[in-house]
Amino acid sequence: MDILTLDRLENLFFEQGYGKIPSNLPEFNFYCHREVQGINVLHVIDYRQGLCISDDQYTHLKERIGMFFRDRGEQEIHVMTLVLCDDTEKARKLCENDRFCWIIDTREYRLLIHETQTADFYGWKEILEEYLFALIRESVEAAEPAGKSEKADYPRNVSWVNAALVAVNVIIFLICTFTGDLLYNKGAFNVAALWQGEWYRLFTSMFLHWNVEHLFSNIVVLYYVGAIVARKLGPVPYTALYLLSGLTGNIFSIGYELLTNAYVNSVGASGAVFGVEGALLFLAMSHHGKLESMTAGRVAFAVAFSLYCGFTSAGVNNAAHVGGVLMGFVSAAVIAACKKN
Repeated sequence: MDILTLDRLENLFFEQGYGKIPSNLPEFNFYCHREVQGINVLHVIDYRQGLCISDDQYTHLKERIGMFFRDRGEQEIHVMTLVLCDDTEKARKLCENDRFCWIIDTREYRLLIHETQTADFYGWKEILEEYLFALIRESVEAAEPAGKSEKADYPRNVSWVNAALVAVNVIIFLICTFTGDLLYNKGAFNVAALWQGEWYRLFTSMFLHWNVEHLFSNIVVLYYVGAIVARKLGPVPYTALYLLSGLTGNIFSIGYELLTNAYVNSVGASGAVFGVEGALLFLAMSHHGKLESMTAGRVAFAVAFSLYCGFTSAGVNNAAHVGGVLMGFVSAAVIAACKKN
């Protein structure tokens, strides 16, 4: 059974903010989205119904798309054609002479991009590949016995590396409850101790928490937000981002304490957690303003509100929060750029 229906693909376009342009031809479907740089158009051709068009007809069709928008005052028009087919050879000839034409293999759920074609179209390569991978997983789950469905859902909903980070924070807190001040004395962030060569505190402090409320406030955000970011970035990049954000938060704390001469002991994962929030903000912005069920505007508001709560509360290491969120945003951007290359 073909689970890649046009209706499902259309829902993906809608989720990314694209609107449908009415068409009288069921084999041709058009979706557009206004960006800062102009109008982006996704032109979908369904080859699964026996359709076959010549090169001249295809060229004429794309010219008509451009004319349609120019007649409405648009100057910058970017069109990407997506050919749905279960016989890739049939569609290859149509696409090989057009830089902006990709093939979606509906039999193997693959995105086929020829070496002469553009490597991306405003983030759609990653979006489509993730969507097709989800369809592969869905088809495998559908073929498994009913008793295995819960196990199959686990990787999709929970990131093991994020769950591990949550568990480490909880376990260390439990150890602290039985050992008293031992770990706090040895691992808390303290500028004087850093100057004495105990630089490991830059890392150990991000896994310590003063009390249950402190732990809970960080872990809840990490559990839900971190799972999304980890799924998008992958386990190794996500772990690196988490640790680097926490480290940067502590470095910001050093600068702040040196400037203000206000030296205190500090612990907590909030620098790393704010880094995860910063990464989520970048991912939402780079996915056309929406990631899963969250919009970039909502994420930005949540980050700003969290920072505001910190600045209006006593005993909060706001420098770590600012440093963490900035590093998380930048790290996510670097990771995304590396993946594209």
